[in-house]
Amino acid sequence: MTLNVTNTLTGETEPFEPQDPDDVLLYYCGLTVSDPPHLGHARSWVHVDVMHRWLEQLGYGVRHVENFTDVNEKIVARVGEDDLGDDESEVAETYIERTLADMRSLNLLRAEVYPRVSEHVPEIVALVETLLEKGYAYEANGSVYFDVTSFEEYGKLSNQELEEIESQGDPDERSEKRNPADFALWKADGVDSDAIEEHRHEGAAPAEEACETALTWESPWGEGRPGWHIECSAMSTTHLGDTLDIHVGGRDLVFPHHENEIAQSEAATDQQFANYWLHCELFQMDEEKMSSSLGNFVTVDEAVDRWGTNVVRTFLTAGSYNSQQLYSDETIAEAEERWDRLERAHEAATAAIDSPDAGTKAEDGELREAVAEAREAFREAMNDDFNTREAQSALLEIAAAINRHLEGREGERADYRGLRQAVETLEELGDVLGLSFTGETDGSAELAGDVVELVLDVREHEREAGNYERADELRDELEGLGVEVQDTDDGASYRLPSGE
Repeated sequence: MTLNVTNTLTGETEPFEPQDPDDVLLYYCGLTVSDPPHLGHARSWVHVDVMHRWLEQLGYGVRHVENFTDVNEKIVARVGEDDLGDDESEVAETYIERTLADMRSLNLLRAEVYPRVSEHVPEIVALVETLLEKGYAYEANGSVYFDVTSFEEYGKLSNQELEEIESQGDPDERSEKRNPADFALWKADGVDSDAIEEHRHEGAAPAEEACETALTWESPWGEGRPGWHIECSAMSTTHLGDTLDIHVGGRDLVFPHHENEIAQSEAATDQQFANYWLHCELFQMDEEKMSSSLGNFVTVDEAVDRWGTNVVRTFLTAGSYNSQQLYSDETIAEAEERWDRLERAHEAATAAIDSPDAGTKAEDGELREAVAEAREAFREAMNDDFNTREAQSALLEIAAAINRHLEGREGERADYRGLRQAVETLEELGDVLGLSFTGETDGSAELAGDVVELVLDVREHEREAGNYERADELRDELEGLGVEVQDTDDGASYRLPSGE
């Protein structure tokens, strides 16, 4: 059965056909690291993770890239607050570290790479130069803007008419632009103190003081900073090439962000930027979208600590990626009950097949048929636009079949082969949804390879930033826990304490 996906670009559900029959190029618009990740972010993360897992289940190699936006006025607005950091780079580093930890706590597969804006300024500048040379952009007072009227297909993703689009950007930008809908590719100078004040939190440094810590770079048009939209185009094409197979993001990014990505990317390369656009619907809380700006959010670490990874993932996959989902005590309770049913059935079946009550000649045709039907229903659901809601229902059917078999034996031996098949199917298909029937999932991580690799990733970022003292401290902390760290030409390797 062919995988079908709903493509925002065409508005149709289409058979998925990657450019390379063996590999899929998958890009996800990652976080602006100015706040702790919340369940709204986790919802998109988990669904992208499920897409990644199912594509691998179908036999594809997946090149998954997810960026960090670490250059933004919202980050500057947090400078000096609590222990976040004393400049834009330090605040971003703090939140990247927390974000990576949250990703691991949610049992997400790692992306191939997590590019940062601050590391890709040369590629951004080169892309802007290309757009200027080809006549799609113009310079004004040290800033560079994309001329939307020069790109005939502008609006094809969001289905907006150019004359109906409101002006993009702040008031200073609007006065410099030829057309109201033009957008900034490069912004002259640093950040404006008014923009910082708009996002500033209590306890943060005064806006004018924080502005002085904002990053800027030299360019052919003078000192400045990248525009928001150009960043994703530069990072995605750098790591995945001119044309992506799948570009995923939140529904709220269709316009202007993704529309602008298409315009600037295709204008520069003369190639289609992404063949399939998949958009995650907004996560609702009290009838509003969950967001950092509204302050109505539950952070990822709070959720995992309270309910555990399996319950959180059961909750987030209870609805498909492109359907709206409501957070409430009731919906969380429903997820707890569903996970409990799955876990209890798995435990009961495992106990039965590991006991003398299981027979090699016992056979329950209904159990075996139910497992086979559930497997097929799961496959059909996932191939139907990654329908996790129906896929989760298929797992619950396996749990129900296990319970019926164990409760209805009336002194007869359990069907060893049938129960083993049920257990293995629960584990295999549950893994597609990121559920673990055997691992640590209550939010408290013991020393293990994933945790060590996370610390080593942070250590490498510190070294790249020139923070060698902090990098040495992280190594010392690991070695204090018994982890042997060895630096090599190919990066750091490690050895866990015996028994880990």
